[in-house]
Amino acid sequence: MTATTGVPVGTRLLRGFLAVLLLALVVSCRSRAPRQPFSAPVVGVSDGDTITALHRGAQVRIRLNGIDCPERGQPFAARAKQHTAGLAFGRTVTVRPSGTDRWGRVIADVVLPDGRSLNRELVAAGLAWHYTRYSNDRALARAEREARAARIGIWSEGRAVAPWEFRAAQRRETR
Repeated sequence: MTATTGVPVGTRLLRGFLAVLLLALVVSCRSRAPRQPFSAPVVGVSDGDTITALHRGAQVRIRLNGIDCPERGQPFAARAKQHTAGLAFGRTVTVRPSGTDRWGRVIADVVLPDGRSLNRELVAAGLAWHYTRYSNDRALARAEREARAARIGIWSEGRAVAPWEFRAAQRRETR
């Protein structure tokens, strides 16, 4: 039997079923982001505040919570990435998820094998801002104050442009 479209009803039902199945699969994959703390080796460093860890056989992209490192094209972006890699790449870290961002990355605090916070280490080294729009972490605020006072990293040169301001300017230029 066919409808007015000329496509057999069975074919239309199969297509509908496959569409629903595909949608369910996509939704289930997005919700697989770990919610509980886990330990995993760091297998990639995209930039200063984004790493990739191997968890249960799958790569998990992790955005460090409460900080924002310089973007590519900004001073200290490469140094922030190198610092992150030096502290975490190839090491097993503890990831403490707090959510996911709009790109599906796990937002997390990352604890290094020696117990230090990777997030805090980057701010203390003057290679990241405390991202106060999303964090009220007092330890990050203190680390930024101390790095500014010591004029290290991003604070060693004139007025540092915050990454969120840099990204906004980039978006304005492309319009």
